[in-house]
Amino acid sequence: MVGIRVPRSGPGRPRTRPDAVLADRAYSSRAIRKHLRRRGIRAVIPQPSDQVGHRLRRGRAGGRPPAFDVAAHKQRNTVERCIDRLKQWRGLAMRTDKLAIAHQAALRLAAILIWARR
Repeated sequence: MVGIRVPRSGPGRPRTRPDAVLADRAYSSRAIRKHLRRRGIRAVIPQPSDQVGHRLRRGRAGGRPPAFDVAAHKQRNTVERCIDRLKQWRGLAMRTDKLAIAHQAALRLAAILIWARR
């Protein structure tokens, strides 16, 4: 979350806070939701069935379910397909580069080549 930079269309420094975070069920912990809520970021994360069951079993004490935008969550498919294309590069999939700068360079090179093929 610290490395996020969203460039502005006009002058000014880039934004560091996204409008929403689209994640899968693995990131549905209370701590992650609390962190996003504290920063004012909308969380679009489905609840796993076990968490739903635990909440329902507690009855009224379980509270209400977190908000979930189905239409926004469908946009995750595009991101997942892009990540799958990037992982076709063996070095990126296995994370063989030990230095972060080398991994970032390979990621950018792979993205440029994917873009150029289109």
